[in-house]
Amino acid sequence: MAYQISNDCISCGACADACPNGCISEGDGKYEINESECIECGTCASVCPVEAPSAK
Repeated sequence: MAYQISNDCISCGACADACPNGCISEGDGKYEINESECIECGTCASVCPVEAPSAK
């Protein structure tokens, strides 16, 4: 299952910069992951300072 970003997101952009597929973009108040493009690598979760991305 693809990763999702919780409301804990502080919109720093670290996850988007680190994503190897480029499937993370700025949304309304937080970043969002395009679930159909997510390869579940966990890179976004490993660079997030507030642990907002998680596997769902």
